[in-house]
Amino acid sequence: MKNIVLLGATGSIGIQTIDVCLAHPDEFNIIAISAGKNISKLKEILNKVHIQEVCVAQKEDAQLLKKEFPDISIGWGEDGLIHLVTLSSADLVVNALVGFVGLTPTLKAIEAKKDIALANKETLVVAGEIVMKACRDHKIKLTPIDSEHSAIFQCLQGNDIREVKRLIITASGGSFRKLSREECKNVTVKQALAHPNWLMGEKITIDCATMMNKGFEVMEAHWLFNLSYDKIDVLIHEESIVHSMVEYQDHAIIAQMGTADMKLPIQYALSYPKRLELCGSECLDLVKVGTLHFRAADKIRYPLLEFAYKIGRMGGNMPAVMNAANEVANLAFREGRIGFLDIEDIIMKTCDAIPYKKEIALEDIYEADYLAREKASEFVKGVKK
Repeated sequence: MKNIVLLGATGSIGIQTIDVCLAHPDEFNIIAISAGKNISKLKEILNKVHIQEVCVAQKEDAQLLKKEFPDISIGWGEDGLIHLVTLSSADLVVNALVGFVGLTPTLKAIEAKKDIALANKETLVVAGEIVMKACRDHKIKLTPIDSEHSAIFQCLQGNDIREVKRLIITASGGSFRKLSREECKNVTVKQALAHPNWLMGEKITIDCATMMNKGFEVMEAHWLFNLSYDKIDVLIHEESIVHSMVEYQDHAIIAQMGTADMKLPIQYALSYPKRLELCGSECLDLVKVGTLHFRAADKIRYPLLEFAYKIGRMGGNMPAVMNAANEVANLAFREGRIGFLDIEDIIMKTCDAIPYKKEIALEDIYEADYLAREKASEFVKGVKK
């Protein structure tokens, strides 16, 4: 039985993590969860699952929840998150938070010697070197939840990473994969959120449409598997059946395939090295699928993907700057304050505006995040719609 702390319980990954745990009550026990501002969904969870401790974003929500759920310990804010991830009874922390907010809880969980199942990609994007070193120093396991990195992790089992020629990360192409850049100028938020394959949260769905998300995944793969950017490729694969591949030096390519269902990588991260029956999910029917298609990722069509390679190679404070600028621009688009293609412009202008630091410590990452948000917000205000 693994005692699990789940951060980001009301999001898409969080809800599916709860489903996985409820399907295997002899394997997993959720002892604590966090939620942001979706208090109605949190109440649904608390009425369905016995939880000992909860953390929410705002103090006011914590006080109101305490009246309704007097037997549950309820905290709030970053201190509340840190309390959850350092609980002595916790065996595994599932980090399904969205954005930079996921970094500090990850590091605190590692320091507390808790194994991590990671869905919060920003943790490795902005501080991959620091996080992976902390994992080694504290001898903890960090298992990826992202479908692409889970696929690579599975394809590497039983093999030597030194024999890998390249990683091949697949991408659906996002909501506008059929559109030219010209056609993307006047797309709406509603159109951008209509992902053809996956049901995800709003922020990550927009990131998929810009391909910023895939750039983040390239950077994650660099740190997770300790391979150079020259050994990480991206292919557009619209069916989202092959979740990623590993090519070895003898030209063998091993792929992990499955339906577009996040419960599989979530469950594998929780149960590893065991494989459990996946409940409530369809098996992949290759006869029904019939044909799979692949094509190169167009650097002109998706400039943020190429930009992520550049920023990843630069390292230092620049990944934190890029991530912060993306969070600001992504939100501004969802709120109707800028156009879709303005997202790219704001990210690149922000990275140009913030001084580059190659040698950094953790405090430099927090500083870069703050400065980049300020600068990106200025650029957002300057956009004429």
